[in-house]
Amino acid sequence: MAKPEDVHEANRKSWNHATERHNAHKENQATFLREGGNTLFPEEMGLLGDLKGKRLTHLLCNSGQDTLSIARHLGAQVIGVDISDEAITAAQTLVDVTGIPGEFVRADVYDWLDQPDVEPSDVIFASYGALHWLSDIKRWGKGVARALKPGGRVVVVEFHPLFETFDDAGNWEAAFDYMGGGMVEELDGVGDYVGDSGANLTVSESGEPKLADPYANPHPAYSFAWGLSEVIMALVDAGLQLADLQEYPYCNGWRPFPEMVEKEGRRLYLPESLPILPLMYSLVCEKR
Repeated sequence: MAKPEDVHEANRKSWNHATERHNAHKENQATFLREGGNTLFPEEMGLLGDLKGKRLTHLLCNSGQDTLSIARHLGAQVIGVDISDEAITAAQTLVDVTGIPGEFVRADVYDWLDQPDVEPSDVIFASYGALHWLSDIKRWGKGVARALKPGGRVVVVEFHPLFETFDDAGNWEAAFDYMGGGMVEELDGVGDYVGDSGANLTVSESGEPKLADPYANPHPAYSFAWGLSEVIMALVDAGLQLADLQEYPYCNGWRPFPEMVEKEGRRLYLPESLPILPLMYSLVCEKR
């Protein structure tokens, strides 16, 4: 078993390579944000609510589009944390070009949470594929609890771990662990999910991915399987109280399988021939 720090370093390299590709699709994201564009979906807008005068930390923030949308449209003082150098550089460029205030830090999420003098936040936010990359869910839960102010809350909007057990061969069979922290070595590395999802995750004048050529990531990546109960109890065992839990029969934006059916609001559903299954969930825990 590789050491956690080695796994995290491999993921940093893989995300650096993939993020450059992802952002190449989004040729006018700065203009979009500067002119009042919003990359948030209704689910996180409703869960986060009015954040004027509040400090929000966005863990595994990627390139900062959602973080800055939170600052612009919900009024929060935002700080984004991500392990990818490429993502943080892109996020800081968005701050400089759009004028939307935000602070971005390049750090392993565990290193950042473990700081003895970390400034506590009113809200900690994680979304859309973030927890999939955590090597230790209990350590994350304890770190989140420490980094919250009394009365603060953690808000998670995430793809459902049941859905993530499906293989990518198009036969809709379970091929990956649902729980237990099972590590999956992804030899092809982080893929071009932005390009694969079409206009749903692209911020550009055309609304379509800019690059159509095949993408290959030379750096392998390592992801982890955490069941819904493991995520919840990581926070509850750290002293937080469950306040809200929802499951949704659709994915926001992401098209992991070409057979998925897109409906209003960039929501993607399983084909009608399959049973209704949860594809996303949201979770709110509070620090009493």
